[in-house]
Amino acid sequence: MGMDRKIEKKKGLKPKHIIIAAAAALLVFLIVKIVMSSQMSTYRADADKLTVSVVEQGSFKDYIAITGTVSPITTIYLDVDEGGKVLEKVIDEGEMVQKGDVIVRLENNDLNLQILNTESQLAYQSNELRNTLIGMEQQKISNKQQLLSIDYELVRLRRNFEQNQTLLEKGYISKEAYLQSKENYELAQRDRDLRYERMVQDSIFRENQKAQMNSSLVNMQQNLAIVRQRLEMLNVRAPENGQLGTLNVEIGQSISRGQRIGLLQILDEYKVTAQIDEHYIDRVRRELSATFERQDRVFDTEVMKVYPEVRDGRFQVDFRFTAEMPDNLRTGQTYHLKLELGQPVDALLLPRGGFFQSTGGQWVFVLDETGTTAVKRQIRIGRQNPLYYEVLEGLQAGERVITGSYEAFGNNDRIELN
Repeated sequence: MGMDRKIEKKKGLKPKHIIIAAAAALLVFLIVKIVMSSQMSTYRADADKLTVSVVEQGSFKDYIAITGTVSPITTIYLDVDEGGKVLEKVIDEGEMVQKGDVIVRLENNDLNLQILNTESQLAYQSNELRNTLIGMEQQKISNKQQLLSIDYELVRLRRNFEQNQTLLEKGYISKEAYLQSKENYELAQRDRDLRYERMVQDSIFRENQKAQMNSSLVNMQQNLAIVRQRLEMLNVRAPENGQLGTLNVEIGQSISRGQRIGLLQILDEYKVTAQIDEHYIDRVRRELSATFERQDRVFDTEVMKVYPEVRDGRFQVDFRFTAEMPDNLRTGQTYHLKLELGQPVDALLLPRGGFFQSTGGQWVFVLDETGTTAVKRQIRIGRQNPLYYEVLEGLQAGERVITGSYEAFGNNDRIELN
């Protein structure tokens, strides 16, 4: 009979060992969870009263929602060039006007009196010039007559002198008679030269006097034209085609020169003006795009001007249309614009909610797989738009987060959903 052989036990993990290890691990997990749960403060809430959102992986559009008001790009202020009392309001606010249309008529009695005085002075000056011209013509004729008489006398004296010279040579007259005729002739020559020179000087003086009076007359005529132009300025006219905006005048009201009484809106082009929170002042610049919807259509605009002044925590931005404008635009209409601050990027998206007011975006309550428990978790949020926050750390796509208000949760670390 042979000897029995000893059978060796196989080494390694057996199925029962794996089962025992798994059971032990589950037991440890349950114990740890029970211990941790006992240490975490818990708040119980109704699930149907909570707002729960799902974290998504998608395109984050960096934009802000703002409200803009339509206004014309060009506005002309109506300032009075000549003061007076309001006589008539020809055109009322809101009406369309053409260039040159009278909007307001004024009256100014002092200006009318000034015109009468100027016209009177002009008439007097014209009469003086006319009398001077007549006197100059008369003096010119008189000078010619005198010169003619002198020339005639000079011819006679010369003939007498020449005759006496011949008679002296023949010895028919005395030398004294000859010398007298000679002296008379030479004296007449010098007198004629002096008279002619005086007439030339007198003519020059009168021509200068005439030029001065003409110049004075022209100045008075120009002055009268200016005064009459001032009278025409009492009619306040439209400088361009457009729509009359505000008009702050009443019948009988006294208006001073330079006073602003209204404005004229040029309706060829429009802009949209918006007030933006100063938080974005470093990110808003010219040529950024913005869109808005009207009549089921999207209209494109861009930033035309950024005003540097900040008032009450907001700054002003003007937008202009880059393509087609909406039909029937009206001054004062409001639109909700989406101003793009950057290009879209792929990111984790968490819908906006009231939790941000309590946590500042530093932590949220995340639901477990069963959806019955939510635990506080630290996160980090980047940019935001009117719909989503950009999640940088702490969450994964598909996780569910309580995004409603956290005011009722207090300082609890865990939420039990009923």
